[in-house]
Amino acid sequence: MPLLQGLDLPALREALAALGADGWLLYDFRKVNPIAGRIIGDTGMGTRRLFVLLPRAGPPVAVAHRIELQPLADFPGEVRPYGAWRELHGHLETLVRGRTLAIETSPRDQVPYLDRVPHGVVQLLESFGARLVSSAPLVSRFAASWSAAELAGHRRAAEALAAIARDALAWVGAEAARGGEVRDTGVVQRVREAIERAGLWTNEGPIVAFGATTAMPHYEPHPGADRRLAPGEVVLLDLWAGPGRGSVFADQTWMAFAGRAPDAEVRRVWQAVKGARDAAVRFLRDRWRPNAPVSGAQVDDAARAVVRDAGLAEYFVHRTGHSIDRDLHGSGPHIDNFETEDARALVPGVGFSVEPGVYLPGRFGMRSEINVYIDTGGPEVNPRVPQEELFLV
Repeated sequence: MPLLQGLDLPALREALAALGADGWLLYDFRKVNPIAGRIIGDTGMGTRRLFVLLPRAGPPVAVAHRIELQPLADFPGEVRPYGAWRELHGHLETLVRGRTLAIETSPRDQVPYLDRVPHGVVQLLESFGARLVSSAPLVSRFAASWSAAELAGHRRAAEALAAIARDALAWVGAEAARGGEVRDTGVVQRVREAIERAGLWTNEGPIVAFGATTAMPHYEPHPGADRRLAPGEVVLLDLWAGPGRGSVFADQTWMAFAGRAPDAEVRRVWQAVKGARDAAVRFLRDRWRPNAPVSGAQVDDAARAVVRDAGLAEYFVHRTGHSIDRDLHGSGPHIDNFETEDARALVPGVGFSVEPGVYLPGRFGMRSEINVYIDTGGPEVNPRVPQEELFLV
């Protein structure tokens, strides 16, 4: 695709004016900055440093090494080639001196998904007289936002994954009822095959955990070290997939119990987790206003309050949700006031997971995960029918 394809330059210039910046300076080297790739497009191998300035006024400017000019043949602006480092520095100083520029930094590394430009590059640009500000609002609006096609693909993937999860847990129940052996790696293989049959693509996973391993949020079952499901154990299934590589994925977690009646502690934890999930969505719907969006940190607080009131706060050990864009854990706003303070606004076009969890070490864990897209009219939840009760398998 042509470079900068689909970027709304007039809207970007308005956003730069609101930010008080003269331009957005995108830096990449060996694909360290996925945000740059999302905005610019495919610039080839990336074995040399690349700078692209999107100015508030005038055409874009690229500073690229002479051995990597071919991918820039259709660049819609000026390309300034360099070879030696002194030549690179000369181009950069001319380009940035006296300008206020937005780049991918996060003060004190507050949000690492946004902190993509190395400290040495920051020092270099500042030595040339640039004033640097965080590109956070630009990333949310122009890099993390979904297209209409991506939203449609996400919706399709979300409904397919929900059906796959229900079918997989029903199979677990049928096998357990007849006395068959159900192992976590067997469920993993079954889910992966179902994802492929549905025409979806996933890079890895799913996470399938039984009993004590459900208390490990990122447990990975392996052949030879897998577990057999036993009566009375909690079952966790976390699965993710999208229409294809580089697409916007759907990401869900479903919970079950191997038995007819979970005990009071299992029910208590499930109700806390589900209540926190629903509180996050309710907060978004109640507070959503087009001109006064809420932050991911505020939504995290709303979910975390439910778990705290249930007396389980110390066992909720991760953020409430992560950004989703073309990366499953994307660069947009996260639902987080725990691991980081993500104060970025949840603006129309961004999507994210809502997945509160409670993990009792050595016993069991619970997580309920859905996805939310912020439309111009407010939040949209996928899948359309989230899990309400534990599956009894």
